[in-house]
Amino acid sequence: MDGDQFSNEERNGLYKAIRSRRDIRRFRPDPIPDDLLQRILVAGHQAPSVGFMQPWNFILISSQETRQRVKKNFEEKNQEQSAKVESVERAGLYRSLKLEGIMESPLNLAITCDHRRDAPFVLGRGPMPQTDEYSVCLAIQNMWLAARVEGIGLGWVSILDYDHVSQILGLPEGVKLIAYLCVGYPLEFTEKPMLETVGWKQREPIENVIYHEKWGSTSL
Repeated sequence: MDGDQFSNEERNGLYKAIRSRRDIRRFRPDPIPDDLLQRILVAGHQAPSVGFMQPWNFILISSQETRQRVKKNFEEKNQEQSAKVESVERAGLYRSLKLEGIMESPLNLAITCDHRRDAPFVLGRGPMPQTDEYSVCLAIQNMWLAARVEGIGLGWVSILDYDHVSQILGLPEGVKLIAYLCVGYPLEFTEKPMLETVGWKQREPIENVIYHEKWGSTSL
């Protein structure tokens, strides 16, 4: 079958995208071309999903008013989180971190999971109903890698009251907000993730996260 193999160049490109993907917080104001944005959305839509459910929807948010309301919510939640950092030194580091680009990025993107899609029976979902949300996360990862290849940055804003943001976006019952993303051309793609660069946390050595046969067993 033609096209079922990848060249060394193609394979290396995939691994390069994985290694260099970053959670972006600082953006240029340049708009994203429509055809480029469409390619990223299509990459998300091509993700695998339980029972081929395709439970995702993508909400494109350009309204300044909407984003200002979300930004206000971020500021409130971020202040709450900052107060929970016990170490004075780490609390200072936390407050110095740039953790969102809601207003700076040219586009915000909300990604949802529609639990109602294909209900009541979705093949493979019965024993693990949360797999529809996992499927949406796979779509997000597809988009993140596609965006990186296109020179576009994505930043996931997790410090939000997602129930409140869901109300802002008018989500109906049965539809859950999974991710609120900032999207745009980044000021830069850094060599390392931001939290590693500033000394918040280092990447674990791969051997520390691999077990064999059962939890905690590091020997073959």
